[in-house]
Amino acid sequence: MPHITLHTPLGELTVFEEEGAIIALDWGRGVGPADAAPTPLLREAAAQLQDYFDGQRTQFDLPLNPHGTEFRRKVWDALRRVPPGETRSYIDIAREVGCRSPRAIGQANGDNPIPIIIPCHRVVAADGSLGGYSGGEGLATKRYLLALEARSRAGAATGELPLSPPNPPPMGGQPQGTPR
Repeated sequence: MPHITLHTPLGELTVFEEEGAIIALDWGRGVGPADAAPTPLLREAAAQLQDYFDGQRTQFDLPLNPHGTEFRRKVWDALRRVPPGETRSYIDIAREVGCRSPRAIGQANGDNPIPIIIPCHRVVAADGSLGGYSGGEGLATKRYLLALEARSRAGAATGELPLSPPNPPPMGGQPQGTPR
């Protein structure tokens, strides 16, 4: 499966494409033979993610096709409507999609196959606490992403850089594309 791995402040991320749409984003390096060049869509996804981490982009414009049930896809669509730098509670998302169970929203949120691009990090508990996060370094990663977006929105004119990432990995190199 075509994919591209890129270096970010949160470590390596790998984006996967299937039939002209992004279907997954995983933490770490993709595995598989390295004999295929990244597709134009994967190169665009990598560029948009780099712009996001550089504070130059707060939203993504990519074709997405996350695999999941109709209910989960409704939840993931609702997540994409949460403005960058803002949060919504599991209860808010449940109301928006017509669900009585915030727990079901939490499960769909946790099963999001395209984190960051589908911003599951923007969902918090009803009392405003962060809740959990399964990507990267967990809650430290969630805090970083929320702070990055808040600074990108509010501080674009000041030129301020985002907070330091949790346990920043060594940086370097260019995105790597390999089929999975």
